[in-house]
Amino acid sequence: MANREGDPSLGYLTRKETEVKLPRPTRVKNKTPAPIQITAEQILREARERQEAEIRPPKQKITDPTELADYRLRKRKEFEDLIRRVRWNKSVWVKYAKWEESQKDFNRARSVWERALDVDYRDHTMWLKYAETEMKNKFINHARNVWDRAVTLLPRVDQLWYKYIHMEEMLGNVAGARQIFERWMSWEPDQQAWLSYIKFELRYNEIDRARAMYERFVQCIPKVGAWIRFAKFEMKNGEISRARNCYERAVDKLADDEEAETLFVAFAEFEEKCKETERARCIYKFALDHIPKGRAEDLYRKFVAFEKQYGDREGIEDAIVGKRRFQYEEEVRKNPLNYDSWFDYIRLEESVGNKSRIREVYERAIANVPPADEKRYWQRYIYLWINYALYEELDAQDVSRTRDVYSECLKLIPHKKFSFAKIWLLAAQFEIRQLNLSGARSILGNAIGIAPKDKIFKKYIEIELQLGNIDRCRKLYEKYLEWSPENCYAWTKYAELERSLSETERARALFELAIAQPALDMPELLWKAYIDFEIAEGEFERTRQLYERLLDRTKHLKVWISYANFEASAIVEVEQQEELPENVLLEQRKLCIQRARRVFENAINYYRTSAPELKEERAMLLEEWLNMESGFGELGDVELVRVKLPKKLKKRRQIEIDDGTAAGFEEYIDYLFPEESQASNLKILEQAYKWKKQKVVSDDDEDDID
Repeated sequence: MANREGDPSLGYLTRKETEVKLPRPTRVKNKTPAPIQITAEQILREARERQEAEIRPPKQKITDPTELADYRLRKRKEFEDLIRRVRWNKSVWVKYAKWEESQKDFNRARSVWERALDVDYRDHTMWLKYAETEMKNKFINHARNVWDRAVTLLPRVDQLWYKYIHMEEMLGNVAGARQIFERWMSWEPDQQAWLSYIKFELRYNEIDRARAMYERFVQCIPKVGAWIRFAKFEMKNGEISRARNCYERAVDKLADDEEAETLFVAFAEFEEKCKETERARCIYKFALDHIPKGRAEDLYRKFVAFEKQYGDREGIEDAIVGKRRFQYEEEVRKNPLNYDSWFDYIRLEESVGNKSRIREVYERAIANVPPADEKRYWQRYIYLWINYALYEELDAQDVSRTRDVYSECLKLIPHKKFSFAKIWLLAAQFEIRQLNLSGARSILGNAIGIAPKDKIFKKYIEIELQLGNIDRCRKLYEKYLEWSPENCYAWTKYAELERSLSETERARALFELAIAQPALDMPELLWKAYIDFEIAEGEFERTRQLYERLLDRTKHLKVWISYANFEASAIVEVEQQEELPENVLLEQRKLCIQRARRVFENAINYYRTSAPELKEERAMLLEEWLNMESGFGELGDVELVRVKLPKKLKKRRQIEIDDGTAAGFEEYIDYLFPEESQASNLKILEQAYKWKKQKVVSDDDEDDID
């Protein structure tokens, strides 16, 4: 019942009555396209055709002065009301003034224009339309008055000046137009205003006036373009000397200007037109020397073209060098630490041969010190110093400058962090070439004290050895070994020096000291040199002792083979003793063979008992033994070794990756030695015996059950 009663908030209407019922969406059953399609163009065309005609007010014809006065009064009232509402709207003022003009009431039109200018006199378009209205109706003095006021109030608006001058020129008042130009020039306008004044004078063939205007123009706007226009004006009038004078004055004033390149190119082309090729060449070269390389790209291109047209071979090459010089300047300007570009630049200057330029480029290059004290940054840079020193010594042949270059370079390098042995050695060799031995020794001594290196020690020792200073060589070797006691090369060379001097005991003592060192960089070379030394001295017993001492330290395969070869080589020494009887020689040979066999047997026993996993080394050792036995001829016993040779077995094993997973299988060669095969046979027999015993026991149990 309550639902049926009206709700006061809803105007005593029920909610059902206030619900908005939207139409149900139409369900399209047939979605196939219609046979006749309607385009958007047809819809728009039909809509336009069905539009009603526009209702326009009827045209009124005024036939009576009273009607005309009423019409004017009504229109003026409309304009005044409109101005009162939108006083700032310029188009309303313009329409009002033009309407008064159409009614031929020029005083009223002027009044409207003046009122509009009172609103905003800074709008130059209002002045233009006002003056054009006066000009159109041939009120010349009124127009002059308007123009004069406009240019007085707005002297920076060029259009007002142009229109004013154009009016006077159209009236034939040349003097008045010139006077207006002079007033305009007193405000020092832009370039186009000056050029318009000059063209105005040229239209009336006033050459001197135009020249005077150009003089004032270049004083007011001292730019490259202004001077070039002045010079071209003089050239056009056939005044070559005046044109050249213009260019020379421009160069004096604007040689350092940013647009100086354009000035020099124009000056050179002017001289080229005047057939003064030498003058043009001098201008190009002067410009290339004074303009920064970054702004001289077009200049280089023009110079190369000029030299190709007028120059000889030398001039063309000079121009090409200049162009390449410009390219290198650009590269080193972008990245001064790109030492490869400096090398190319220096090579170019050296091909030209100008010493001052070469030294300048070298000095600029070496001034770019690497930013970090790390050797990898200095490795390319240091060659700049090396090339500089070699140039001064070989090409310039200036000994004092070369010495200064080496000295400055050595001062610059941070020797506490890293050094370059090459520089020290080159400096010392330079002093030797100058026969200054004390200077070379001083440099090498400083090198050893400040930054000792292997190369420096080796070269210093080599120099002293060539000079025959043995005591100095010994002192240097002692310093060398104090600095690097683990250096096997130094120990070996020192011992060789003593041996060459027939100081056998000193050499042996050095070798003993060397092998007694706790750490060595290449001990195998040192031991080999010691053993070779004893063999060369014929001390076979000492050699055997050395081999035994070496085997106490290492059981390497090569040591065993070398030891055995040494024992076998003793046969050769025995055969050289021709004074011994035949039976004694035979006994000596057999003794040598037995010693060699003993070495091999000891080696085989070691690998069989202490290192059974080194099967491959053991097999290689047996191969060497077999070859040696076959080399002994009748005294050899090949069968002794052959029974010990292993069998080669091809097996497969699983490949494991780092994480422990299987990655397939690989084949490898395994060795089966005779004692291993016998042990495997014994194991098989033992297993068979156990099986037989178990079978017999089981058979007895069955018999008991039965």
